[in-house]
Amino acid sequence: MSAAADVVAQVEDLRVEVGGRAVVDGVSLRVRAGTVTALVGASGSGKTTTGLALLGAYPPGARVSGTVTVTDHLVGHVPQHPAAVLNPARRAGALLADIARTQVRHLPRRERARAAETRINEALSRAQLTDPSELLRRYPHQLSGGQQQRVVLAQALLLGARVVVADEPTTGQDALTKRRIVAELVSVVRQGIGVLLLSHDLDVVRELADEVVVLKDGRVVESGPVEQMTTGARHAWTRQLFGAVEEDGSMPGEKADADSDTAPGVRSDDDDDAGTEPATEVKGDVDTEAAPDVEGNTVLEVRHLTAHHRGGGARRTVDVLRDASLRVRPGERVAVVGRSGSGKTTLGRCLAGLHRTYGGEVHLDGVPLPRSLRDRTPRQLAAVQYVFQDAQSSFDEHRTLLAQVARTAVRLRGATPADAAREAEALLAEVGLREQHFHNRPGRLSGGELQRAALARALLAHPRVLVCDEITSGLDTVTRRTVLAVLDRLLRDQPDLALVWITHDLDTAARADRILVLDAGDVVEQGPTARVLTAPGHPFTAALVEASGEKREASRGPRTASRA
Repeated sequence: MSAAADVVAQVEDLRVEVGGRAVVDGVSLRVRAGTVTALVGASGSGKTTTGLALLGAYPPGARVSGTVTVTDHLVGHVPQHPAAVLNPARRAGALLADIARTQVRHLPRRERARAAETRINEALSRAQLTDPSELLRRYPHQLSGGQQQRVVLAQALLLGARVVVADEPTTGQDALTKRRIVAELVSVVRQGIGVLLLSHDLDVVRELADEVVVLKDGRVVESGPVEQMTTGARHAWTRQLFGAVEEDGSMPGEKADADSDTAPGVRSDDDDDAGTEPATEVKGDVDTEAAPDVEGNTVLEVRHLTAHHRGGGARRTVDVLRDASLRVRPGERVAVVGRSGSGKTTLGRCLAGLHRTYGGEVHLDGVPLPRSLRDRTPRQLAAVQYVFQDAQSSFDEHRTLLAQVARTAVRLRGATPADAAREAEALLAEVGLREQHFHNRPGRLSGGELQRAALARALLAHPRVLVCDEITSGLDTVTRRTVLAVLDRLLRDQPDLALVWITHDLDTAARADRILVLDAGDVVEQGPTARVLTAPGHPFTAALVEASGEKREASRGPRTASRA
């Protein structure tokens, strides 16, 4: 697409003030047909506010100046927190049908239903959603974060807009799904649609973007072609942002040994005989070598867990996790990987008492935990803490951030309100939040800022097992390093703290002690990290490792998403 391509969206000197503070200050950018303009920057830099301006949506009470122009006044939007725009009382199919029905009204009445169904299935396929007949019967809360995101992407594709605002479209996606979404966005662009990409995933920015606009504290510090931004940036912040991408993929607790003979990014443990034989393919049974059955050596144990959702139609229940078993030892780091919808989040929610419709048992120190958190004691609640992938949905919109974080210490540890507030302020500051955020309500914070607050809230309980569900996937590279540094310190200072890290990112999973691989609800493999990543024993694991390797090579070399 030439430089003279049609401009389908334009922002000129946009300024948005909320509560007397400029969250966007003098931002200007253009989105051209058939191109991708990427807006990058730290959490809270104004990316989402700028993107939402194309939809005419601004924070409550905002003072706005500048101009925003959009061709045809029709914009597709894929938000960072898809659950916030999906009606929880309606099934996914009904949400898509609302859009499709408006597009087939010109057809004879007898043809409309079939035509609408065809449009919906095409959009779901283009958004990389498999088994649409089953998925369309589910409610939003029965979908994984990645599935919710792709349902919203399907809505945007159904609309047929000439501009799509994609806010972190690959966040929380596994390497295989991410590769397909990138391919789909390339396909969208080839159709002449302009994309405004808001992303912390700089590998995706490198691969997709034509132009990059860099924000810091609400202002544009630099903009230009993607090659210039990634290899010859002039501003120090841009160089720091793009330069950090290769340095922050590590699992908390340990950095790679420069003299290691193992594969790059893979932890080596002499006791694991790393790399000497393939990892064992399993169906739910724990790797006994990785977690020996020693009395008192297990803090958390999952025994033959099968979780399900209520189904639609003739099916009363749908299994989303089958016969999963896992042991977690004090101080151990276990990464749970797999594609979106494989059951990773469901497993984490079962551990925390947030998903109670399951068979099997979850034990803490050898004692069965009640399925529902409502039946757990304060000590049990504090012991297993869960940090949500969608942090926004876990906060009360009507109470300040500090009050909600501090309440954890009051309720679960019996701390006084004053002591709890002091601890909360210290932890919030340690994860990189400023004092100005403490007394704001959640709606005034970015997704990345809320994610850090959610981590601080969980840590304030002094947990023995911390379940982290994609907590760094929506963070910029600089902020990600800050959060991982906090977890580094915790794992050093609290050697008995166990970490269950749910992630799609194998670079992050590489720093775990062990990896458990899920595919379509089944545990297909688990074992020592080095074995799983260097000699996978299951075809799905091998495909994940291969896709992750291709992503890593693409980030180091020339752009691969050619739209010629």
